[in-house]
Amino acid sequence: MGYILQVSVINPPALVKKIGRTTYIVRIHFSETSTETMSDKIKRMLKNEIRQMG
Repeated sequence: MGYILQVSVINPPALVKKIGRTTYIVRIHFSETSTETMSDKIKRMLKNEIRQMG
């Protein structure tokens, strides 16, 4: 007999930052199938940003 696991996320993790009268809410989600570590992702994003600046 097979089982189905259903996960319901009501309030995913979020970062909240208030700047002046504006509040920024950034929701976080993680891929179950990702092969890239968080460190690798940040390095890749920084390299891309530097490449665009140069």
